[in-house]
Amino acid sequence: MTRCAQPGCTGTIDDGYCDFCGHAESPPVPLPAGGGSAASAPSASTAWSGGGPSGGGPSGSMPSGAASSGSVSSGATSSGSVSSGSRSTSARRSKGVLGHGLVDVPPTPYRDPADAVMDDPEVPEDKRFCSACGRPVGRSREGVPGRTEGFCPHDGTPYSFTPKLAPGALVAGQYRVLGCLAHGGLGWIYLAADENLDGRWVVLKGLLNAADTEALAAAEAERKFLTTVDHPNIVKIFNFQRHEGAGYIVMEYVGGPSLQDLLKQRLREGKALPLRQTIPYALEMLKAFDYLHENGLVYCDLKPANVIQVRQQLKLIDLGAVQRIGARTGSSYVTAGYHAPEIAASGPSVTSDLYTVARTLAVLSHPFSPARGGVEEPLPGPEAWGNESFHRFLVRSTHPKPGLRFPDAADMAEQLTGVLREIRAAEDGVPYPSQSAVFGPERVAEGVTGVFEPLDPKAAAAALPVPLVDPADPAAGLLPGLIARDPRELLSRVSALPATTETLLTKARVVAEHDLSDGFLDEAARTLHGDWRVTWYQAVRTLVSGKPDLALFDRCFGLLPGEPAVKLALGFAHEQAGDHVTAARWYATVWRTDRGYVSAAFGLARSKLAAGRINDAAAALDQVPASSSQHVTAQTSLVALAARRPAAELAPAELIAAGERLDQLKHLEGRRRGELAAELLEAALTWLAAAAPPPTHATTLLGAPLTQRGVRVRLEGVYRDLARAAATRQERHDLVDRANAVRPRTWL
Repeated sequence: MTRCAQPGCTGTIDDGYCDFCGHAESPPVPLPAGGGSAASAPSASTAWSGGGPSGGGPSGSMPSGAASSGSVSSGATSSGSVSSGSRSTSARRSKGVLGHGLVDVPPTPYRDPADAVMDDPEVPEDKRFCSACGRPVGRSREGVPGRTEGFCPHDGTPYSFTPKLAPGALVAGQYRVLGCLAHGGLGWIYLAADENLDGRWVVLKGLLNAADTEALAAAEAERKFLTTVDHPNIVKIFNFQRHEGAGYIVMEYVGGPSLQDLLKQRLREGKALPLRQTIPYALEMLKAFDYLHENGLVYCDLKPANVIQVRQQLKLIDLGAVQRIGARTGSSYVTAGYHAPEIAASGPSVTSDLYTVARTLAVLSHPFSPARGGVEEPLPGPEAWGNESFHRFLVRSTHPKPGLRFPDAADMAEQLTGVLREIRAAEDGVPYPSQSAVFGPERVAEGVTGVFEPLDPKAAAAALPVPLVDPADPAAGLLPGLIARDPRELLSRVSALPATTETLLTKARVVAEHDLSDGFLDEAARTLHGDWRVTWYQAVRTLVSGKPDLALFDRCFGLLPGEPAVKLALGFAHEQAGDHVTAARWYATVWRTDRGYVSAAFGLARSKLAAGRINDAAAALDQVPASSSQHVTAQTSLVALAARRPAAELAPAELIAAGERLDQLKHLEGRRRGELAAELLEAALTWLAAAAPPPTHATTLLGAPLTQRGVRVRLEGVYRDLARAAATRQERHDLVDRANAVRPRTWL
């Protein structure tokens, strides 16, 4: 092995990539004698399996989920593109650092395997249970210590908690045993050195039914496929061997604490691990599950004790319960509190696997027991997590009906990443934007004509991002070129295309966005039952009608808890329903997370104005970046906000700042500039006429002294300029009358 050449990295190169930072191999730097430095870590039970990261082979990538139809704006249909249902594998395995670039997860030290060996391997009496019936065995009675070997008094099953391999034993003429690491469900787990490979550290774990020669042979044959499992987040199985009638799995050593140990340390302080740490853990688990599922396997028994963190890499360490998808019912091991409710009746599946990820994530993130008396404890309520999107993610992931959970690990990871971005934005006070895998960008910013008018539901629907088109659909290449003068003509042209999922969804979308009576939306609901895009268009239609169905929008949120587009729609729906408080909460969530949704800034400003919180409205508008096409609109709205404040709340500094803001808008067309200048100068006159004392020092507003005479002279000039550019005679006369009305009185 060689040390990674990246500055500041302490990792080593294995199979061409660093096991710590993931960079490709640079010119090698030889390690000092004895390999890498050793560091202490938590309990010996956390140290598993030898030699470093697993060998070559591709890992499953995490592509975007399926998407939907293209946008229809001004009668045109356009499409975005996204991979749909495909599972491409990367030529380079992803060994990435925990956190996905969104958060720094504290690394854990690597533990030298020699330090992990137990000095006195003994299973505590309260941990001794029968492998068949699960009831206690080997317990003390009347002051006499319990037996470490014997027979279960309940069903006669033999048990033994005594290590079968002594230090120094040579297994299969190759593996020299150093001692015990831990005790698991199948017996003791041992550390050994592979004498055929220069003493590479390995772990030996016993096989079930080791006393039955035929059962052992069958178990070995059945589990041989585990040697082909090759992913950086999954412990590597090297071999199967027999020794003195017992069978053993030979796997790599992984030196680090389990997530169970990290959780226990945190629980001593009375709290669980923070979401910014547990969500990256779950995302790494989902990478591993995506790989297993692509290869027709399910893990079955995920829980915190089965996951180890080494530095900034995560590994699933126990493959004892891994099954092929479609394995017979009752053939897999499960743990109460983590397994899906249907697994006993219908066997393991992709969705039952994903259920265990969510339960593991929940247990890591909140101090609650996953099960009591063998019965699963329900999830805590939304208030327990401090983030509603995270709660809704857990609710969908653990839905009692498998068909209502996430369909695959990639889709689940996509939504969980969106939730993480939202959480990080709230914690850090800076946006964490990202391109959605299922929605296109915001089409136009709703509210750009100002924040003083009520929400226009049709404009809101036209602003919402559109579900992306599945590029694998036969009609995907035809939809972007469709242009029509009105919605019904567009429907006719789409109907002339081949009947596919995307053409049906496009028709449903046109009907929804224009509130038409055509039955295409109902047809989509019948044909594409359960498709979230149908629910989305049903919700959009209610928004356009002016009577938003909040339950439909809430259902979309439950299906896509990581999507800002859905939360923007929730803001529109609640604002249209008159609930400005809830609308402001959703707008704030979207705007805080991603400044690409400018409609959220205008919506937040409208909602704050409705509550009389002018400063909050101004703060939202002032955050629209200069790079945005709606920056000028936001700035002009800020000028208007200052001009329309009650005179009692207006300060000269605010008037002056608004005037300077207007002066800086160089690209603002003349008429609009004049209208804003007139409004601002009128506000100044009102303020000067109030009881407030005039400024104590020379001050100007839009180039005029901030005095009654100075403002009147400037305002008269503005009105006369507007009159010269008036579109009609009546408008010109009205503006001239205003100019005459504000003209300062003179003796001439």
